[in-house]
Amino acid sequence: MVVRGVELDRSVPALLFKVGRYPLHQGSVGAVRSLGRAGVPVHAVVEDAYTPTALSRHLSRRHVWPTTGLEDPRALVEQLLGIGRRLPARAVLVPTDDEAALLAAGAQDRLAECFLLPKIDPELPAGLAGKRGLYRRCLAHGVPAPATRFPADRGQLVAFAAELGFPVVVKNLAPWDRLRAPVVPGTTLVHDRRVLLALVGEPRGVLLQAYVPREAAQDWIVHLYAAPDGRCAPVFTGLKLRSWPPHAGVTTYARALANPGLARRSARLCRALGYRGPADLDWRLDLRDGRYKLVDFNPRVGAQFRMFETARGLDVVRALHLDLTGRPIPSGGQREGRRYVAEHLDLAAFVAYRGRCGAARPPGRAPGHGGVEAAWLALDDPLPAAVTAVRALALAVRRRRH
Repeated sequence: MVVRGVELDRSVPALLFKVGRYPLHQGSVGAVRSLGRAGVPVHAVVEDAYTPTALSRHLSRRHVWPTTGLEDPRALVEQLLGIGRRLPARAVLVPTDDEAALLAAGAQDRLAECFLLPKIDPELPAGLAGKRGLYRRCLAHGVPAPATRFPADRGQLVAFAAELGFPVVVKNLAPWDRLRAPVVPGTTLVHDRRVLLALVGEPRGVLLQAYVPREAAQDWIVHLYAAPDGRCAPVFTGLKLRSWPPHAGVTTYARALANPGLARRSARLCRALGYRGPADLDWRLDLRDGRYKLVDFNPRVGAQFRMFETARGLDVVRALHLDLTGRPIPSGGQREGRRYVAEHLDLAAFVAYRGRCGAARPPGRAPGHGGVEAAWLALDDPLPAAVTAVRALALAVRRRRH
């Protein structure tokens, strides 16, 4: 099947897989649409039959399997193989969260019976998704990163916070912890010692990171595919303009914007690490010293990857399928100005940024005109947006009651 010059092998299906119960996952819907529109049979593991992903018209088959992240990883692998054995052919495995990516890398030899997946050092994705491992690699490779501390007890928690200064960023230390024993619900900005001590019960499960003030920062996104020969193609860059929770959460509004220097820096890092596969990197430009500081390295497809594509229609998920089916990945620059919006979260983010959170767009950056990629709404696939609206409203009502 040819999609604007990108030819995919329709005889090779794909299976999307994530761990944990969060049915409103826009990255999964984007991956189903990207491959399904290209004629690839797409299967997906879903929490229930009424998730947005399960109801996409581009999905060939849903596999209802409500995971929690508390399971024995070996049991997850066996269940995944059980699904794989029922597929019509070996499938390209597409992990869409960190836990799934770590599980796939650690069991890649076992999973190769049913799936195609990148060959990589089994420990590397865990070392990149885990905050301690990522910080150590940044120091080893001379990559700037915000000052980070790893408290072992409450005394160090207080001392490190005082050293870094308030407000301070608090994060869970390792990917699996956010499902099994989260100390904080996500990236959290803490403004004083009292709140920090009330929030963090077990300091060994978190890190503290110096906060780069929003008025002195720009948040940049890099999505890339690292091929086995060390070449990174494609490499996409964009500017995060809003997130929820504000300045610390998932991207709700962003724009594709070429940043060749940052693209080269990201590709060099992947080559130095020996990384292979799709990756989603978050960089924060500290305008006080002019340095890009690496905040996160997600060793998998990013949730907003559909914001990025080349003029020939190549995105990171299609690059993954091309590579693993032995087809060349065509070169080409990214389409400039494409915007991305996560509708179910961006209304709240828009209000917050226009109110107490400051300007939504860094000074001097004009809005793009390359079209809008919505997380949920698509004219050829309307049902996921309708289901998302209903489920998001129900979730908001439940939270309000609590």
